[in-house]
Amino acid sequence: MSADPSAASPPRSTTSPPPGGSRASAVEVRRSARRRRTVSAYREGDRTVVLIPARMSEAEEQRWVGVMLDKLAAQESKRLLGDTELAERARRLSAQYFDGRALPLTVRWVTNQNTRWGSCTPSEGSIRLSHRLQGMPEYVVDYVLLHELAHLLVPGHGPDFWRLLEAYPRTERARGYLEGVVAAERLPFRPPATDT
Repeated sequence: MSADPSAASPPRSTTSPPPGGSRASAVEVRRSARRRRTVSAYREGDRTVVLIPARMSEAEEQRWVGVMLDKLAAQESKRLLGDTELAERARRLSAQYFDGRALPLTVRWVTNQNTRWGSCTPSEGSIRLSHRLQGMPEYVVDYVLLHELAHLLVPGHGPDFWRLLEAYPRTERARGYLEGVVAAERLPFRPPATDT
């Protein structure tokens, strides 16, 4: 009779830097032999703790860490940021990705942008984000903010502009998310089937 390998080894805990765009400075994965199927995560100081079953494979662990980081970010984004917090976030992003060179005079939410996610008027130093972004994952809001901050440095969408955005590691993921939202809005509405 062979022994259960998960019972012989103690639950493993690993800590690693978070994927780009996460607010926490590290991700700690804690494995538990008692946990069978569920995965959960929470913030603990400056790190994120992800609790997973001990038997989970490395590939499943990586996938679930990404899922849980996105879930936490979405929950945190739902706590609506006011204009003051949005402006502070823009300053932090400018410092982190553009060496503080993009300095908007105003950053605010607006409700009159239904076909754009954000806009920038470089001559006025103003950035406006669509209220439709509220509640989206943090990395998506950060991408749109960075996009508009980049316009303070490069007005058009030429190669120099896109080179600036390459510094943000979640640019492609955020763009994909926003494209998915737009595509979903274009899908025809189908009422649910009813049993008669």
